[in-house]
Amino acid sequence: MTNPLYDPFAVLQKVYGGGAFLKQALADTPVEELNRARTVRICYGVLENDLYLDHCIRTFAPKNPKLPVRILLKVALYMLLFLEKPKYMVTDNAVALLKKLGKGGASGFVNAFLRAFDAQKLQFPADKVSALSLQYSYPVFAVRKLLAEYGKDAEEIMSHRPARTFVRFANAAAAEKYLAAGEYEPTPFQNVYAFAHFRRDGGYDAGEYTFQSVGSVAICHCVEPVESMLDACAAPGGKSVLLAGKCGKVTAFELHEHRAQLIRAYALRMGAGNIEVVCRDSSAYDETYREKFDAVLVDAPCSGYGVVAENPDIKLFRKEEDIAALANTQRAILCACAEYVKEGGALYYSTCSVFGEENDVTAGAFLKSRPDFSPQTLDCPLGHMRKKYGLQFLPHLSMGAGFYVAKFIRSRT
Repeated sequence: MTNPLYDPFAVLQKVYGGGAFLKQALADTPVEELNRARTVRICYGVLENDLYLDHCIRTFAPKNPKLPVRILLKVALYMLLFLEKPKYMVTDNAVALLKKLGKGGASGFVNAFLRAFDAQKLQFPADKVSALSLQYSYPVFAVRKLLAEYGKDAEEIMSHRPARTFVRFANAAAAEKYLAAGEYEPTPFQNVYAFAHFRRDGGYDAGEYTFQSVGSVAICHCVEPVESMLDACAAPGGKSVLLAGKCGKVTAFELHEHRAQLIRAYALRMGAGNIEVVCRDSSAYDETYREKFDAVLVDAPCSGYGVVAENPDIKLFRKEEDIAALANTQRAILCACAEYVKEGGALYYSTCSVFGEENDVTAGAFLKSRPDFSPQTLDCPLGHMRKKYGLQFLPHLSMGAGFYVAKFIRSRT
C-alpha cells in the first residue's frame, strides 16, 4: 500500500505546478486503484478549500514554503481537518514522502509545522469579503460579485457543496435496475436521479445510463421539440444526446476536433443516430447555415462559477478579467448563431454561471442589438430564481446546479 499522501500529491502537482485541470490530472496520473476514491476525495477537497488551506499555512509558517512543500502541506492539512486523520499518522507519512521525493531537507520544517498546527488558533479578517473568501475559498472578486447580486443568498451559494452524482437513465427499465441497489434522490426529471454513491459498470458502455448534471438536464427540459436543432457549443455532447431524443435532427458544432470526437462517441454509446457533428467555430458566421434551424441552443463558454463543486479548479484558475473577455465571446456566438434561426424559430442562451453579467446582462445586450428577437417566459420544475430575461438556477435552490437559460423568438417579417 502506498503512502496515502503520495497519489494526491502527484495529482495536485500537475494542477498547481503544471496548470492542468483536475479531471485531466486524475486521468493522466497512475494511482493506486484500491484507494482511488480516497485520492479523488482529497484532491477535490484540497482545491475546494485552497484559500483556506493557504491561510492555515500562512498563519503557522514563518515564511511561504516552496510549491512542492506547500502542496504536501495542503494534502496533510486536508486529511487532518476534513478527514480527521490522527496527527501522528499524517505527520509521519508527510515526512516519509518528503524523504522519498528527495526533499528531506524540508522534513524538519514540515514535522514542526504539523505538530504545532491548531485550527482553533486561526484568526480571520474583520472585513466580511475577505473573511468569506477564506472561509469558502472563493476569490475576493467572486465574493464581491455574489454579495452584490444575491445579498444574503451569497453565502448559501458558496457553501452549498452536496456530494451527489447525477445519473440519467436511458429508460425506466434501466433506472429500475439500478435504483433497487443504491441510495438515491429523485429529481424533477424523468429517469434522472441523484446518488450519494454510484459505481460505473458495464451498463455505462452499453448505453443504459450516462452521467449528466441536473442543470444540464434542466436546460434541455426548457427546449421545445423541433424538427431541426442546432447545439452550437456542444462538447462533450450531453445536451445534444438528450435533445436528440425529442428533436428530428440535431446538428452539433464544436471548435476542436478532439472534443468533436467526444460528441460522436457519446452519441454512439447512447444510441443517438440523429446527431451530425460539425467541427467549426460558432462565433464565426457561416452563410451555409443561414435560417436553417427551427431552434438553436447556445450553451456558451463561461466562467463556470455555477459548477465549482464539480470543478473546484475553476476558483484557482479563473480570474476577474476573464469574465469580460468571456462576455465578448458569448455575445459574438449569440450574434452569429442568431442568423441560423428560421423566422418564428427559437434561440436559447445558457451558461453554467451564477454571474449576471454573463447571463441576464448578456441576454439584454443581445436583445438590444437584435430587435427581431423577443424574450419568452420559461418554466422549469427544478427550483430557480426568475430573472428579467431568463431562469437562474442556484446551488442552494437547484440541487447544487448553478445554470442560466433564456429563450428568444425570432419574429416573422
